[in-house]
Amino acid sequence: MSAVETVADETAAQVAQDPILSVNNIEVIYDHVILVLKGVSLTVPEGGIVALLGANGAGKTTTLKAVSNLLGAERGDVTKGSIIFKGEEVQSLSPNDLVRRGCIQVMEGRHCFGHLTVEENLLTGAYTRRDGWGAIQTDLEMVYTYFPRLKERRSSLAGYTSGGEQQMCAIGRALMSKPTMILLDEPSMGLAPQLVEEIFEIVKRLNENERVSFLLAEQNTNMALKYARYGYILENGRVVMDGEASDLRENEDVKEFYLGVGGGERRSFRDVKSYRRRKRWLS
Repeated sequence: MSAVETVADETAAQVAQDPILSVNNIEVIYDHVILVLKGVSLTVPEGGIVALLGANGAGKTTTLKAVSNLLGAERGDVTKGSIIFKGEEVQSLSPNDLVRRGCIQVMEGRHCFGHLTVEENLLTGAYTRRDGWGAIQTDLEMVYTYFPRLKERRSSLAGYTSGGEQQMCAIGRALMSKPTMILLDEPSMGLAPQLVEEIFEIVKRLNENERVSFLLAEQNTNMALKYARYGYILENGRVVMDGEASDLRENEDVKEFYLGVGGGERRSFRDVKSYRRRKRWLS
């Protein structure tokens, strides 16, 4: 083995050992009774885009909220397992503290402050920063570079902008916190296909140019696997399959159940016997 190959292998091993995010066998319960996540484990490498896939109600949003520590507002708790961000356990931190450490969630549904202008919405994303107005202005211009449509609408009330513009505003607001990782929940929901493609292209550019890592929860499996490098499929609160995005796109069961290719009556993905999935939960 050459020296170059040895260095490459060591680098790959280091990335595998030290992901930016590691979710380890977590269990989430709502109202002390309702078990929603059952031993979910996943990792996001630094500088990676990872897709979290599954039908509505599979547990994708709950997983993101567990990472961002937003479960408490909905009477949910992580009762087992651990969540490691940048090498430290973070499930006991407040959402505010987690944002300061570089991890922020863009909520499903394009939540903007409708009574504020687009620019005022963006500036609210910088509320945790302490690096001065000049740095904030620089990053505001960076956001406008990625989202030129927002610059055109900067003085418009966010509540009167289109769904696509509101989604861009929500992502731009997250960027204003200077994150190293964004948890992006259903960015394609309710948007026209052309806008969905535009937003995913921007996510790709942010990942490549700004080195922002993404954990992306999506029902639009085809689009998510086009841009992600790795994917996890959730069903009924469990990870039932994971793998490289290219492999998942070619998997016959994924094609049938999630890409709309194939026929026959739809069964539970967990009932399929044509693959060997690795268990990600405790027996």
